[in-house]
Amino acid sequence: MKLAQSFRLAAFAAVLGATVSTGALAQTLTIGVRAGPESIDPHFTATGTHAEALKHVFDTLTWSGDKLQIEPRLALSWKTLEPTVWEFKLRPGVKFHDGSDFTAEDVKFSIERIPVVAGPNPTTIYVRRVKEVKIVDPLTVHIVTDGPAPNLPNDFIRLFIVSHKAAAGLTKDNANEAFNSGKAAVGTGPYKFVSWTPKDQMVLDRFDGYWGTKEPWAKVVRKELPNDAARVAQLKAGQVDIIVRAPASDVPTLKRDAKLNVATIESVYLFNMELDMRDKTPQVTAKDGSALPKNPLQDAKVREAIDLAIDRPALAEIAMEGLGTPANQLVTPTIAGFNKNLPALKPDLAKAKKLMEEAGYPNGFKVSFSFTNDRLPGDRQVGTSIAQMLARIGIEVNANAQPGAVFFPARLRGDFSMSMSGWGTLTGEANYTLSSVVHSNDPAKKLGAFNVLGYKNAELDKLIEDAAVEMDEAKRNKMLSDAAAIVAKDRPRLPIAAVGSAWAMQKDKVTISPRVDEDTLAMDIKPAKK
Repeated sequence: MKLAQSFRLAAFAAVLGATVSTGALAQTLTIGVRAGPESIDPHFTATGTHAEALKHVFDTLTWSGDKLQIEPRLALSWKTLEPTVWEFKLRPGVKFHDGSDFTAEDVKFSIERIPVVAGPNPTTIYVRRVKEVKIVDPLTVHIVTDGPAPNLPNDFIRLFIVSHKAAAGLTKDNANEAFNSGKAAVGTGPYKFVSWTPKDQMVLDRFDGYWGTKEPWAKVVRKELPNDAARVAQLKAGQVDIIVRAPASDVPTLKRDAKLNVATIESVYLFNMELDMRDKTPQVTAKDGSALPKNPLQDAKVREAIDLAIDRPALAEIAMEGLGTPANQLVTPTIAGFNKNLPALKPDLAKAKKLMEEAGYPNGFKVSFSFTNDRLPGDRQVGTSIAQMLARIGIEVNANAQPGAVFFPARLRGDFSMSMSGWGTLTGEANYTLSSVVHSNDPAKKLGAFNVLGYKNAELDKLIEDAAVEMDEAKRNKMLSDAAAIVAKDRPRLPIAAVGSAWAMQKDKVTISPRVDEDTLAMDIKPAKK
């Protein structure tokens, strides 16, 4: 009798477990994000929030793990055959969302289309070392590089693979339209594209033919809620399951809410200021608005004075409300090539004022300072606070906070004299950052794509270029460390603070495994155990 009852209970438990599992698989996950994609074409821009959204639909050749470790994705393995030839073995049995097979043809097509269609914040930085793509067989490609390229697998974490059939013939003029309509939005990722309303929401359905682990969410909705208070309000009202970049000021209150959980992490993103080194700068004048005889930001003493006027610990603790860490170089300590010998940066107003006087600007000057207000946690507050700090050494600052969609194209056009944005060293090595933002702008070498304000240093350029082809890891890291020391001395860009991030979520609905690159992926969000 007891045995039969036990069997019945076991059977009931199995049915119940199956019901719960099926219910979990049928759930809709709603994520409140601060910003979304700028197109559904993954090759359109390198902006982090753009790539984050499209990782759901399109796979990459290699994958960056939660701590930036390089993992297989559409490429199962890779190796160098010669100093300038990499062989990538592709994953068999992968299907696109339209049922077609993923092959080497799609890899070649995706690499070759990037320079043709890339828009603002160009994605060309991820394939700039590629000289030629050779198809060996349907699951093997040989990548010929323009020299030894030790970090090619790291670069390919942002090499999104699109269908060569679905995206055939598209140009820079019509690619966005084709992808945004869904016609060309055919990937191999765990979710299929359903719809996208710019500045509103992106809707995805689970792809049951996905080669990897089956996702628990039948549908994913990514709601754009740029206003911090609105994101928190919708979370508390149960309108979203999880929010990204929970405001630091709200974190203590959110932690005390019995219905919510909060997860935090220190990311690889950091704020940095860019100073215009061109002869003619568009947004600097004398305090009365008249033209100055020369650009004061070209003067090393002025740049040092600005550096010394910034109180980084105060910014991290107050403006970032404890979710920041003062920075002394353009990469965080976990990144290969970080210079451990550079000192912490401390404010010194007396010395800053003296330097301004020695440079011939005892009364300062006027400058417009532009920064994002919707990209990273605390960007508006940090930018506004820096403006106030510079006023203490006589620099009158017009603080100009603006959306990233406006800021980044204007910055690349060279419209700004002084700006601040966030940058993350997503590949795990400093060369990614240094070669992009402080190497002189050299289209022929495909270097310095984000350095548009005239900074050049031949010694620095050589170190960056030599590091890019040095296969010995220790030697490469030493070169990058030396390069960081030059940047610290020249100050074309001023590191401000590393950005911490917080997620808040419905305790009974979801859990998350945070990533140091701050990507909020449905693949890292699981149903809460009940």
